[in-house]
Amino acid sequence: MAVDSHADVALADEFARAFEQFRSLIDRDAINALQPPGPAAIYTPFVVVWLLVYQRLHANASLRDAVAELLRSTAELPRRRRVIEQTLSSNTGAYSRARSRLDVEVALHVADHVYQTLVDVTPPAWGQRRAFILDGTTVSLRPTAELTKAFPPASNQHGPSAWPICHLLVAHELASGCAIRPEIGAMYGPEAVSELELTKRLLPRLSEKSVLLADRNFGVFAFCQAAVTAGHDVVVRLTAARFRKLQRRASPLGPGTWTLNWQPSRDDRRAHPELPADASVTGRLHEVRISDDLTLWLLTTLNDSSAALAELYHLRQDVETDIRNVKVALKTEEIASKSVAMLRKELALSMVAYNLVVQVRRLAARKAGVKPRRLSFTGVWTLVRVILLQDKQQSAAEWQAKFELVLRAATQQKLPNRPGRSYPRQVIPRRRKFPERPRKPPTEQLK
Repeated sequence: MAVDSHADVALADEFARAFEQFRSLIDRDAINALQPPGPAAIYTPFVVVWLLVYQRLHANASLRDAVAELLRSTAELPRRRRVIEQTLSSNTGAYSRARSRLDVEVALHVADHVYQTLVDVTPPAWGQRRAFILDGTTVSLRPTAELTKAFPPASNQHGPSAWPICHLLVAHELASGCAIRPEIGAMYGPEAVSELELTKRLLPRLSEKSVLLADRNFGVFAFCQAAVTAGHDVVVRLTAARFRKLQRRASPLGPGTWTLNWQPSRDDRRAHPELPADASVTGRLHEVRISDDLTLWLLTTLNDSSAALAELYHLRQDVETDIRNVKVALKTEEIASKSVAMLRKELALSMVAYNLVVQVRRLAARKAGVKPRRLSFTGVWTLVRVILLQDKQQSAAEWQAKFELVLRAATQQKLPNRPGRSYPRQVIPRRRKFPERPRKPPTEQLK
């Protein structure tokens, strides 16, 4: 790569730092120190963590695929007799048991470390502050007794369905696109956990004094009060009815802007008895006309203009694509865990796989001079798993050459730019797994 300017020098230095960073993100000694392995262990915590990340990077690869990869490339294995003599078994039993033995806290620590390391090298998106996009989603799980008890399935007048449903609260850092480890809970049943409760668990793990972007599901007093109490600011969309109700209590501040001292209603206190007696949120209401068919009703604790806040909130739609990349591209929605502990480990390390691809995309986007989300996540992910992770038995120079090849190829993975096209949100029915048989009318069946 030619270096002709100070900007090119800075970019070249960042690529070099990124290379070293990737080599040390999942550190062997640090991970093994969290859960010291036995003296003859082959599947150490580091090996198990790496294979779990490998499975997610290869779209839910099977245990058999992971063991075969380990047999093909033994550079990461401890130098035990079976490794030296090349007598390791290709059966998956040892790896399966090692996955179960891996401490949940080890997986959580690795996920948090990788996320924080990648975010720390990315400049904040909103001035000097981090911005996070919050949203909820669900994944269907295997119908084991333990998972069904922890995450009851949905039910209707005909009874419960077969699949346990896990409720996830996700948060994506706006500048880097990295995803913080999600909070999980039951979606249905007596122990169902709301998005608000999951958010409260997540708030302490966000960067200090962050800006939180959320849709109308979060446009309630309890969420805003919890975020402000935790030291964050909010930009949330409100329903038209709630906006008009709050507007009647607010004081005009300018065209389309009001100042508000929001206090909980009786319904708020009934639903959330834990609210302090003096609970209140001081903020501003903004009514922003986007088009003849779209008006944004926003509540914020920031002092920025309506236009700036509308532009910031517009970025909230990115989380829809981000969630799709996590669930569909990496097939996290097809996790085959049979226990709650294994589910937590796989979800945490799925975020590691996702964040590694996002970081490669960010570096490639800077090289191409475009925004990161202009590059295809699936295209970059394919390059990472096919080229970068094809063979771990390579020198640092060989690995760096492949790293630069991936960056160069990723700059060509631009999504088409089609201005003027709009794809409003709609419910798309799931395709049936089996073709529907033509049925005869009841009168013909009786003949």
